[in-house]
Amino acid sequence: MRSTLPTVSLTGSLLWSSPAWAADPAAASAESPLNMTAIIMFFAFVAVTLGITYWAASRTKTTKDFYAAGGGITGFQNGLAIAGDYMSAASFLGISAMVFAKGYDGLIYSIGFLVGWPVILFLMAEQLRNLGRYTFADIVSFRLSRVPIRTLSALGTLFTVILYLIAQMVGAGQLIRTLFGLPYEYAVIIVGTLMILYVAFGGMLATTWVQIIKAVLLLTGATFIALGALHHAHYDFEAFFRSAMEGVKASGLADHKKVVADNKDIFAPGGLVSDPISAISLGMALMFGTAGLPHILMRFFTVANAKEARKSVFYATGFIGYFYILTFIIGFGAVVLVAPNPHYVDAIKGTLMGGNNMAAIHMAHATGGDLFLGFISAVAFATILAVVSGLTLAGASAVSHDIYANAIRGGNVDERVEMRISKFSALALGIIAIYLGIQFEKQNVAFMVGLAFAIAASANFPILILSIYWKNLTTRGALIGGSLGLITTVTMVVLSKTVWVDVLGYKEALFPYKDPAIFSMTLAFVGCWLFSKMDNSAQARAERALFDPQNVRCETGIGAVGASGH
Repeated sequence: MRSTLPTVSLTGSLLWSSPAWAADPAAASAESPLNMTAIIMFFAFVAVTLGITYWAASRTKTTKDFYAAGGGITGFQNGLAIAGDYMSAASFLGISAMVFAKGYDGLIYSIGFLVGWPVILFLMAEQLRNLGRYTFADIVSFRLSRVPIRTLSALGTLFTVILYLIAQMVGAGQLIRTLFGLPYEYAVIIVGTLMILYVAFGGMLATTWVQIIKAVLLLTGATFIALGALHHAHYDFEAFFRSAMEGVKASGLADHKKVVADNKDIFAPGGLVSDPISAISLGMALMFGTAGLPHILMRFFTVANAKEARKSVFYATGFIGYFYILTFIIGFGAVVLVAPNPHYVDAIKGTLMGGNNMAAIHMAHATGGDLFLGFISAVAFATILAVVSGLTLAGASAVSHDIYANAIRGGNVDERVEMRISKFSALALGIIAIYLGIQFEKQNVAFMVGLAFAIAASANFPILILSIYWKNLTTRGALIGGSLGLITTVTMVVLSKTVWVDVLGYKEALFPYKDPAIFSMTLAFVGCWLFSKMDNSAQARAERALFDPQNVRCETGIGAVGASGH
């Protein structure tokens, strides 16, 4: 989960050359000079992506074009797009900040977000491509009852998408407000409008290329920052980490002073997660949440066949793994170059200017000056826009393809009508995201990204993996198990310190752990198993009988949707 990543502040105050922003945001908005490099790069990115949307719109004629870019994306392109969809601003800024503040323990997020990809590569990628067409609900409803299962899958998708969208919209609104000095409401409307344009007119093709461009920009920028940090130590890793230890001792930050005072080692574990249940629960949410994210799973239908799907995951895993190595280097680089530098530290408060989430941004300034700071600031915006586009498309597909076309119309629907519903759904989701983004401006929405991962791990993943590999799964078991996962996840997060204390203001949390996955995932799997085993109805027997034909298609691809349709 990402519940400990303060998403609201991730993108605020990125674009001012003066670090005085952190002391008084309102004053900075009025007094600090605008970073013109960032503004120019922002406009360039928007112009290029709108051009791509115009190009994609002329090639988006069918539902296959809209949902899956016609199935014509190559494995390498899709791998880059998956990486662009997955590497969020929370990852770039939040994990770097965690390593900067907590040292070694920040690795739990880097590794956690990465280790979900072998699960997808070896257990899911080929099967997803062979069994489905446009959404992961296609897989779980392959042999189970269409209406209830698609409805539950669509609800899991919409819960995940909306929670994720709110956090991204708030961060994006903060970013654009700071960039142009616009009122926050106008900033959110601008982001929401761009998001709607990309999805409604360009569909998956436009979204894919927005994500590819963003991935290239982010990997390039992060590589430059990491090389700048290593250059300080002449590319000697031993000297680099020794410098980090010295940086902690020379740091003016209260967090680092406490590490020194307590005689602790920033390279020792235990600074972030201190009990086994929290560590296991967090790891489960990160690993299996990745394998249940609807906007990630949807990308496997954009390639021509199962072989290209496997290639997609192979390339995506490489890009994402490389990226998380960079965040680790950037975090310790900030300890070396930023923490001891009084230019970046508020000596009175003993805090980093703008908060710890500014560590990567200050590193951009420390390694490349104002010009590179502008570039990284524009990349931060591109990062958010690519993610919200993917989320919106996944949500629109759940409404049009799963609920309307299949659950309501039983699959008997004209393609043009379904596409029209998709575009209206994208518009509706955009309006909802704009409204909620404005309403949550002053709220701590960090828990929402974590909750989205927990729902994906507890409601989506168990049904998906069991429907592929367990013959005895029935509609009744999937419905009860998936519902248990969804309800318990939301309940436990609300009763945890993350919401009950930090958001609602109560003194003590009713649920002692921040991460519920170890409990909610267990309940979901047990619910699926128990109620499936207890189901001996005629429908259940028919569903079990369909497993063997499904397994043949799953493993061989015989009967799978090809690049040009059935």
